[in-house]
Amino acid sequence: MTSTGSDPSSAEVLAQIETEIVACRACPRLVEWRERVAREKRAAFADWDYWGRGVPGWGDPQASVAVVGLAPAAHGANRTGRMFCGDRSGEWLYRALWRAGFASQSHTESRDDDMVLSDVWITSPVHCAPPDNKPTITERDNCVGYLERELAALSNVSVVVSLGGFGFSVLARLFDVSPRPRFGHGVEVATAAGPTILGCYHVSQQNTFTGRLTENMLDDTFARARAIAGLAAHDNRARG
Repeated sequence: MTSTGSDPSSAEVLAQIETEIVACRACPRLVEWRERVAREKRAAFADWDYWGRGVPGWGDPQASVAVVGLAPAAHGANRTGRMFCGDRSGEWLYRALWRAGFASQSHTESRDDDMVLSDVWITSPVHCAPPDNKPTITERDNCVGYLERELAALSNVSVVVSLGGFGFSVLARLFDVSPRPRFGHGVEVATAAGPTILGCYHVSQQNTFTGRLTENMLDDTFARARAIAGLAAHDNRARG
C-alpha cells in the first residue's frame, strides 16, 4: 500500500472518499437495510432524522493513529452519521479516546456536535450498517477499497488499532501480513508496508457487559498506540 503524498492533500483525498461513501449504493442488501432502518426507526429515536447512508470515516487527516472497527450500527452510526457514535459501543470508545488525549470531549451525540479528534482517524472496512452486524464476504470486498484509500491518504499513520477480529483480518490482507498471526487482545503486528497493527477486543456490549473488555484494557490499548506512534503520554483517567 502506498501513500498518496501531499498533492492533493490528505484532507482533500479523504473528503473525496467521504463523498463517494455517502453516495455509494454498491451493495443492494445493505442499501435496503440501512434505508429501512432509517424509515422504521427505533421507538427511542422516533424524533431523529436518521442518516441512513454510507457512514464515512472521520477524524484528523494528519493522524498518527487509526482505529478500525467492523461496520456502522443500525441505530448508532446509521442514525447519527458519525462512525461509532450513538450506541453503547461508541460511548465506551469515545470515553477512552478522551481519556487518552485523542478526543476533545468524552461524549458525542451526532456528526454535528463539537467533538474534535486529534492524532486519530476512525473508520471501518464496511461503511453501511449490515443486518445482524454481519456483512457478507462480497459486501466486505465491495467496500474495502475505501478503507485502503483512506489508509493510503493518512500518510502519518504509524499504528492501526483493530477493534475485533474482522477488522484485524482485513488489515492483515491489506498489508500483506504473512504468516498471519491469530487475532487477540494486545497482539502487535509490524507490517512491511508501514504501520503496526494493534489488536483490541471490540467494544461490543457482548464484550463490555461480560468483562472480556474492561475500560482499563481499552485505556492500556490507546496508551500503547500513543507510545508506538511516538506521541507523548496522556491520561485523563483521573477526570473520568
